[in-house]
Amino acid sequence: MPLFGNIFNPKKTPPRKSASLSNLRFLDRSTWEVELGLDYGTPTMNLAGQSLKFENGQWITGISGGVDRREAQCLHRRNQQLEEENNLLRLKVDILLDMLSETTIESHLMEKELDELKSISQKRK
Repeated sequence: MPLFGNIFNPKKTPPRKSASLSNLRFLDRSTWEVELGLDYGTPTMNLAGQSLKFENGQWITGISGGVDRREAQCLHRRNQQLEEENNLLRLKVDILLDMLSETTIESHLMEKELDELKSISQKRK
């Protein structure tokens, strides 16, 4: 009889029962994937109150930011229209300022010429 022979030799555990107590084995594959979390869905993240989804290789803003994709496209088109209109109005203002400066110069020249004519007429008298 060995001194420390069988004391440190643990007994083997009995094998587990093969039948699961869960009813997941009776579900179809799609429900099984959803239940076990194998269907990950599209990656989403929230940044500064905006929800972004990764679809078809691009990050798309979601509804949680307050604006859905169609509305964002509409707002983008409206923004471009307003920028074009703003550029046109700036051009018109620049043209009007050029016209104003031209008429102001003409007016000053006419006043100067009028003053010269007045001084010449006063000298003759």
